[in-house]
Amino acid sequence: MTDGRTPDPIAAAAEQGRICALAAHGQRGLRRAAAAHPELFPGEPFDATLFSSIASAMAFSAPWHTAEELAVTNRAVLWGFAVDWLVDHRATSRAEVDGISRTCLDVLDGAGSDDPLGRFLAELRDDLADAPGYDALRGRWRTTMERTLDAMAREWTWRRSARPTLADYLDNADNLAATVVNVAHWIHTGSASDGATLDRLIEVSDDVQRALRLVNDLGTHRRDVASGDLNALLLVDDPAEVERRFAEQVDHCRSRLARLADEVPREADFLSRQLGFTTGFYRHTDFWGVG
Repeated sequence: MTDGRTPDPIAAAAEQGRICALAAHGQRGLRRAAAAHPELFPGEPFDATLFSSIASAMAFSAPWHTAEELAVTNRAVLWGFAVDWLVDHRATSRAEVDGISRTCLDVLDGAGSDDPLGRFLAELRDDLADAPGYDALRGRWRTTMERTLDAMAREWTWRRSARPTLADYLDNADNLAATVVNVAHWIHTGSASDGATLDRLIEVSDDVQRALRLVNDLGTHRRDVASGDLNALLLVDDPAEVERRFAEQVDHCRSRLARLADEVPREADFLSRQLGFTTGFYRHTDFWGVG
């Protein structure tokens, strides 16, 4: 039974409007960031729709933060799209892919860089370095960064050799760059104050990341076929297998998120909202502007 009260549509719409305002601030910030790095972010495919989609995803995932707090997270997502674009669509040799990885890891180790991607990442690193917990937690950001870069390189090789099994492909879900962005977000916002808490968040984020990998592929199948990208649907005989695996992974995430909520409720909510928003988004369109 309920108390019979009807949700106030004005209040509900006002909250949605506030979140959209966070997204609007975020989009403008991303446009400024891209304009400052034109070599890294050409107008195609880094267009206003991509910036809006990134900003909306973060605003709806973490609406309790200010626009200033989400600005760094938005730029971390944009970094993920940039490195994905360079590896998937610009690199013509494994040596180039490995060079991208070295540049990023050297920057996280404190080096400067003349490379456009390296300069952008160095600015992001310096902003995160202002967070009180950065010195204690930066090693975990580097570890998830290395995992992401290794996963992108592994997929680059798979595209040019024997295709993986679906299980191996899901084990490589770090190539989606979701967890590495989440770690940057948690460090910058102070959401994880110690290493043990961040380690727990990373574990659950990795489970969510696998679900995001599947729903991403369900939404981008046609584009991936046209471009030659790997996609879970291309690794199975029956496309229904991917839908089934996605549903199972979401159920698994629900269970883990429920337990996480007893420890860090706001960050469990963040991951839940991230999963929900991305699921709804990819059922209708694509961050890269398809559809």
